[in-house]
Amino acid sequence: MTTTVDLVPGLVTTRDAIAAAYGCGTFQGIEPADEAGMVFVYSDPSAGEEYGYTFDGRAEDDEFGPLYLYTGAGANGNQKPSGRNGSLLTHAEKNREVHLFVAHGKVPGGGAMRQRYIGQMVLDLVKPYDIRRGPGKNGVMRDVLVFRFRPAPGTTPAWTEADRQPAAATSDYEITEPAVDVPAPVALPEQNGAKVKDTEQHSIAETIADIPAGQRKVLRREGELVKAFVAHLAAAGHETHSFQFTVKGEPGALTPDLYDATDHVLYEAKGLTTRANVRMAIGQLADYRRHVPERKTLRVAVLLPSAPTPDVQEILAEQGIGLVYRTEEGFAGWPID
Repeated sequence: MTTTVDLVPGLVTTRDAIAAAYGCGTFQGIEPADEAGMVFVYSDPSAGEEYGYTFDGRAEDDEFGPLYLYTGAGANGNQKPSGRNGSLLTHAEKNREVHLFVAHGKVPGGGAMRQRYIGQMVLDLVKPYDIRRGPGKNGVMRDVLVFRFRPAPGTTPAWTEADRQPAAATSDYEITEPAVDVPAPVALPEQNGAKVKDTEQHSIAETIADIPAGQRKVLRREGELVKAFVAHLAAAGHETHSFQFTVKGEPGALTPDLYDATDHVLYEAKGLTTRANVRMAIGQLADYRRHVPERKTLRVAVLLPSAPTPDVQEILAEQGIGLVYRTEEGFAGWPID
């Protein structure tokens, strides 16, 4: 390493400068710098836009705070959680920092792209990535890993409105496999001021993360619930899928939890049986069903880990929405009337 680059959010630099300072490559979107204990991530939303998907960029904040989405490595074929993608997934256990840059126009008088430093990131504690559908360079649809970055403790990201996910050019949908995988939570290194305490072998679908903002309980029940219900449907001979919808003029993708193709029922699952969660599911189903083929005959239902209160059940009945919830014997409310 022959030069020094101070990684201060908002810095505008080049890949060559980062490579010279930290000993990483200059051509890939994910560039590990092993000796420096870092992984550099270069995001360029326009690159995905060129091939027909718009996953990269600053997403809407959720209940756990700011979120930046980043498309993984692999130009053609299904992307795998290994290789360069694996260097992101293992960054915490290998005690490597992740540093995010966004393309910032070309160097004046040259062809190299400038890079604006956003800040240090960590993968989402509970859901490190989503699986989306998008075309490769060869135009063939494939699975795409979309990593979910959060600002590292103590980091104030230098993102702007220009870093928002670009809007989709057209409205479209793709039939996908149901998202039933439940990734293990990502542990943050203790020296970054965060700890993760996980139940032994994930026997209970919860993770508790201690972060500077205070203790928060992060529920993983929803993924486990969908997984169990898919197995239940499969045992009954039902075919299950989901959908990915893109809406013209809007960023990202809409992704319902589960579609029972045999009974033509769309399910939205929630990990908590509360009025607020059920109300959210009602709104999501109202939105999703507008985009589903043959929506006039489509039925919709909420999938919960236990029975809600009688009043919440009445709300669902009045809206014509089915209710399925988990019991010790299986799933009550299924099949949908």
